[in-house]
Amino acid sequence: MPVADATVDLAGARLTPGMVDLHSHGAGGASWDDDLADVEGGLAVHRAHGTTRSVLSLVSAPLPRLRRSLERVAALRERDPLVLGAHLEGPFLAPGRRGAHDPRHLVAPSPEAVDALLAAAPGVLRQVTVAPELPGGLEAIERLVSAGVVVAVGHTEADHALTAAAFERGATVLTHALNAMPGLHHREPGPVGAAVGDERVTLELVLDGRHVHPQVAALLFAAAPGRVALVTDAMAATGAGDGEHLLGGLAVTVTDGRAVLAGTDTLAGSTLTQDAALRLALGPARQSPVAAVTALTLTPARALGLAAAPAGSAGAGAGTEAGLGAEAGAVAPAPAIAAAPAAGAAPLGLLAPGHAADLVVWTDDWHVARVWAAGVELDVGRAPGGR
Repeated sequence: MPVADATVDLAGARLTPGMVDLHSHGAGGASWDDDLADVEGGLAVHRAHGTTRSVLSLVSAPLPRLRRSLERVAALRERDPLVLGAHLEGPFLAPGRRGAHDPRHLVAPSPEAVDALLAAAPGVLRQVTVAPELPGGLEAIERLVSAGVVVAVGHTEADHALTAAAFERGATVLTHALNAMPGLHHREPGPVGAAVGDERVTLELVLDGRHVHPQVAALLFAAAPGRVALVTDAMAATGAGDGEHLLGGLAVTVTDGRAVLAGTDTLAGSTLTQDAALRLALGPARQSPVAAVTALTLTPARALGLAAAPAGSAGAGAGTEAGLGAEAGAVAPAPAIAAAPAAGAAPLGLLAPGHAADLVVWTDDWHVARVWAAGVELDVGRAPGGR
């Protein structure tokens, strides 16, 4: 074992892996859809709250604009390896389930549209949300998966059978489960039922107390152990306070931290940070520390294909402190959901030899005290939103 360059005494504090956010749109007044001039400040907000790796989500826009955004994310990733790539939450969405997406920019996932986005910045596109009922939807899923992109089903009118067909074609994520899709009905289980019943599938969950009731969140955790990934769906107002903001080109009003399209009651992302999601998981959603931490670390890493090959228990090491490891059995092993990390890339999601040195130190009441990313301690106290 190599000799450490430094020794840090945490005096018995809780230590977990750094958190991975599959789905965020901005923070600190910055939106990932913009020119990214203020992206460092926005990312600093999330990192101050323990998110060490981020996928930057883009809302629906004209294809040329999305191509330019993908190119900007690729350039950002070159200088900031903590950025994992981009997630296109649009434009391949059902108009009736568009949520806070501009209906003028929604299109069917034609081969030409899919290929244009894949070619914009090769390797930067991590995830695409697709409504499989759109013309060419199932074929687009296959094309994207064959190109190494994680496909999520979301913003959809699909029923249980069609969603299951999408998973058979290679989709492996459900975008913000229960939001912008048919609900879970006892005679028509819909997309959520299909995702719960397929062990290959990760269910994103926005646990902010507004998108999904904590009791329903607890049901999802119980039905799909080790497969719920807590995401923020955070927009520019996160860490920036109430007021008027933008999501894509649409006006958003934020009141008491609740973001809605201006003049409506339609949720427009959130102002959530992942540490707040963790506290809600531990409190109202009644999850064990291992289950809650796993949902923010190992599960999203697996969904992106950035975790090590599963061995033994998925929960072991996901939350590491005195007494926490004994609860590892609370989380069932989950299968590998995407390809393994690229050669030379350190896997994410665990405190284990060979993994990325992404670490979060927590106070006794589960607030972030210190953060390391890729072995470097971040100055979270000076970041917007830091303690």
